[in-house]
Amino acid sequence: MTFRKDASYDTGRARSSSGGRGGLVAGGGVGTVVLVGLYLLLGGNPSDLGSLLGAGGQGGRDAGDYNLEHCRTIEDANEYDDCRMVATAETIDEVWANQLPTQAGLSYSEPGLHLFRSSVNTGCGAASSSTGPFYCPADQTVYLDVSFFEQLASLGGSAGPLAQMYIEAHEFGHHIQNLEDTLGLSDYRNPGADSNAVKIELQADCYGGVWAHYADDSEEIEAFSEEQLNQAIETAGAVGDDNIQRRSGGSVNPEGFTHGTSQERREAFLRGYETGTMASCDTLERGVYRS
Repeated sequence: MTFRKDASYDTGRARSSSGGRGGLVAGGGVGTVVLVGLYLLLGGNPSDLGSLLGAGGQGGRDAGDYNLEHCRTIEDANEYDDCRMVATAETIDEVWANQLPTQAGLSYSEPGLHLFRSSVNTGCGAASSSTGPFYCPADQTVYLDVSFFEQLASLGGSAGPLAQMYIEAHEFGHHIQNLEDTLGLSDYRNPGADSNAVKIELQADCYGGVWAHYADDSEEIEAFSEEQLNQAIETAGAVGDDNIQRRSGGSVNPEGFTHGTSQERREAFLRGYETGTMASCDTLERGVYRS
């Protein structure tokens, strides 16, 4: 799967930075790094990080030698992961600028996009390179650690292009929920298989599928192959609660679920992809979407 040669590409769509080591987890040790990484990888609310880690820590410096100067053309987006994330954001913006007013009667505003190495300061607090991708509602920005996709395979996911784009589309899905004023309904401190936390995450998976529905064989992106779709589905399953619990050395505990099982996450993405409708993603059963 590639971006078409005549696809639009705005190199100014994203910010970039790198921070000093330590930062968020200074003095926390490996256990804290793993805890934070899994918490945010699974979609935990970054605004809760202060209470999770203890407020008052020094964050990473938003400066350094990482930048996006190598992302100049759409060909770069087909070659480099971080350049691909910039181009993907434009396609997600285009889909939701059309679909959010049509299907939900709401105006779409673009979230910020910040690619970083090592550590970063956000409106929700400081984050390290162990956090993985996340959305911060306080500053309405999607944050992507550029090394994350190299680590995804350790969870059984794919580093293929569409799998990467699904991860980004999921985080943009949280921005859509923020615009819908539903993101705050999720409480990761009150987990469970039927919790609002799980419903919010599955809806974001489904919203990622809605993006894929309209992006597939579009003016910007060539048609997805079966292999690429399978990679995205595989990645959705890799970050299921049950898979994470097993890979962490524990047993499956539904009472601790905050994001849904591997099967639920795969099904949510596919539901959005196959239908292209927000109504098919209505895990909160609000009944407000136009078909």
